[in-house]
Amino acid sequence: MGIVNRRNAVLGWGIWKITKTAVKLKAKDAKPAVEGGRPNKSALALGAAGVAGAVTFWRSRRGGESS
Repeated sequence: MGIVNRRNAVLGWGIWKITKTAVKLKAKDAKPAVEGGRPNKSALALGAAGVAGAVTFWRSRRGGESS
């Protein structure tokens, strides 16, 4: 009997599906919330980092062209 067989494949697939669902639920509960009508500080920091990354990427792509 080998390690890779149908029984172990089905068992691994089932555990993967259950784990993926549990991780999605945990991430959904951990997302930054809105406090008092304003997003909390971690959400603001995440947004600022995303904008900074997008601007950096855009500038590096644009700066590579020469005319």
